[in-house]
Amino acid sequence: MRVLLVEDDEPVAESLRRGLLRYGFEVEWVTTGAAGLAVTAPYDLVLLDLGLPDTDGLDVCRALRRRGDVPIIVISARSDETDRVVGLEIGADDYVSKPFGVREVIARIRAVMRRVRPADRPSGPQCYGPRLSVDRKAARVRLDGAEVALTPKEYDLLSFLTEEPGALMSREQIMEAVWDANWFGPTKTLDVHVAGLRRKLAGAVTIEAVRGVGFRLVVGEPDEPDEPGPAELPDRSDTSGAPHAPEVSDRP
Repeated sequence: MRVLLVEDDEPVAESLRRGLLRYGFEVEWVTTGAAGLAVTAPYDLVLLDLGLPDTDGLDVCRALRRRGDVPIIVISARSDETDRVVGLEIGADDYVSKPFGVREVIARIRAVMRRVRPADRPSGPQCYGPRLSVDRKAARVRLDGAEVALTPKEYDLLSFLTEEPGALMSREQIMEAVWDANWFGPTKTLDVHVAGLRRKLAGAVTIEAVRGVGFRLVVGEPDEPDEPGPAELPDRSDTSGAPHAPEVSDRP
């Protein structure tokens, strides 16, 4: 995904650019509103600061919106509610107040892209390896052709993780995407739902835990033809009482 970053604060821009690159984004960085409006190369999303040296970022946002429907996330030190409301009313898709963390920005980018471009997703079931398919339109999951009974949150969690198989998702990203952007409670519920998916999808996919960070979904290798179907794996618990799958020893 290509991101246009319009930000005149060099330390902020460099930190954000490095973070975006680590997550696999391509970034074009400009420092003025005029330079942002002059970019002709295609981009998928704009990160737009309001406090630009040559013009008000709200005017840039308005001009970008007149040009098309590219998603715009405003990033600004202005925390006044009026600025936030005006930014959203003139066409911004989200608003992030400084200071912010790179993970928060990444999570907001993904949330905006899911919201504004649902049609980009394939309409039929998506296969993940030879055994697992996810039909997002019908909200159904099949393993070896048979529908798997998932709870609503188990389905939402699987749907999120399968958007980018192999990508490491932080606990914060997952909680914001699957539960709520304003979730401030314990994240133990995430471990419980991961354990449920591991049991129900054993052998088809692996949900790996990275200690202190989060989880990644890895599509499982095909079984040998003469092997039986997957059996449910027993729960195990660490000293905190949170269940986890036996094939992964690290705890996030």
